[in-house]
Amino acid sequence: MIDVPKVELHNHLDCDLSYAAVWEIDPGVSAARYAAEFVGPPVCASLADFLTYTVGYRALLQSERALRIAVRDAFGQLAADGVAYAELRFAPLLHTEEGLAPEAVVACVAEETARQAAATGVEAGLILCTMRHFGAEQSMATARLVTRHGGPVYALDVAGDEAGYPLAPHVPAFAHVREAGLGITVHAGEAAGPENVREALDSTGTRRIGHGVRSVEDPALVARLRDERVLLEICPSSNVQTRAVPSLAAHPVDRLFRAGVPVGISTDARAVTDVTLGEEYARLRDTFGWTREDLVRSNRAALAASFAPEDVRRRVASRLDAA
Repeated sequence: MIDVPKVELHNHLDCDLSYAAVWEIDPGVSAARYAAEFVGPPVCASLADFLTYTVGYRALLQSERALRIAVRDAFGQLAADGVAYAELRFAPLLHTEEGLAPEAVVACVAEETARQAAATGVEAGLILCTMRHFGAEQSMATARLVTRHGGPVYALDVAGDEAGYPLAPHVPAFAHVREAGLGITVHAGEAAGPENVREALDSTGTRRIGHGVRSVEDPALVARLRDERVLLEICPSSNVQTRAVPSLAAHPVDRLFRAGVPVGISTDARAVTDVTLGEEYARLRDTFGWTREDLVRSNRAALAASFAPEDVRRRVASRLDAA
């Protein structure tokens, strides 16, 4: 593991569960079934195919007990990975199939997040996701959860099948959160092209893009991201796995980084992709020659774009300074 304090902004809580955590929730899931159904192949057919490997996790995470196990497991992984600050995201409406109210889902995850942050020393916040296939009312309900809850709930995101569903129904939800002074980030430029990144910027006002790797196809957009200091939350191995890019060697992360675009490195879905952030760093070093200084610079950009309160930023920044 590369010994740099890590900042991870793009991490889906419901795609992080280790086999030990899955077994704790449901001992009927064998190791062989976990490997076949919960961990994706190195390259999937598409983003939609990748998303099929997330279904099993969400089926398990339908109780407060299971959600607390997931949070505890995620923090254990983050601490072992040397993560100093993380933003964990999940879609609360996906965890209500067995009777939990959305408010109870958020309250449970937020409480356990605070407990695990104190226990592990990993600073953390939460991002609530709406989904591309949701309607406008479901997105607004998720946005209201963001603005009502406070505490470690920092922001709203939209995830899911970018190529299959439009952004427009979700724009009012982003406006609601933005007007409340809270954070927004948008999955875009992964399964669809740079026009989706531009749409996200123009229609939501976001200063962060989840993935955004296809921005590289439009030099004018790359210049805009650089000049407006819009951070791309890039997840290299996941981008290969979902076929957003053809290979790690062809990944635009280094070109974007050298062009001055703020870039933060994350895992996306640790368990589905079967990767740690330390392994992502090692792959960037081995593929593109990224140095320790490059990684610290990337983490500084991620911290600057984070939704963390100022006191948290100061503490994490001091750890980066020491590095």
